[in-house]
Amino acid sequence: MKAIYPGSFDPVTLGHLDIIKRASKIFDEVIVGILNNSIKSPMFSMDERLLMLKETVKDIPNVNVKTFEGMTIDFAKENDAKVIIRGLRVISDYESEMQIAHVNATIDSDIETVFLATKMEYSFLSSTIAKEIAYYNAGVEKFVPPIVADKFKEKYIK
Repeated sequence: MKAIYPGSFDPVTLGHLDIIKRASKIFDEVIVGILNNSIKSPMFSMDERLLMLKETVKDIPNVNVKTFEGMTIDFAKENDAKVIIRGLRVISDYESEMQIAHVNATIDSDIETVFLATKMEYSFLSSTIAKEIAYYNAGVEKFVPPIVADKFKEKYIK
């Protein structure tokens, strides 16, 4: 069974990587979909995010990385995926993700949403927090893959 794991991944964190690794053990193929979110102003370009994610998952054979625009449910259909994976950190994530899952199920009832609870050690971590830690040079290496830490240095250290 094929699944997608969509997100903006600006940047990918160790929490995202944990969800990807765990999903790769459940599904035959996991496509990590990098969303070009027109509402957000990303720190990293689409090409940078694609490069960082490909480098981060290169040793997981059943994981592929693609970019997309538009609705996640359409991306799932385009890739013949029957499952959308979503990570949950806190209760507020559940509430908003559940609404999206219901909308997606209304659009296409053949595509399921599967929630994976984030491990406790990553329950506080978000891309926004990682950016702030990197900005203040406060040990971001504990929260992001090495390639992301290097990219932060390029952005913040002049």
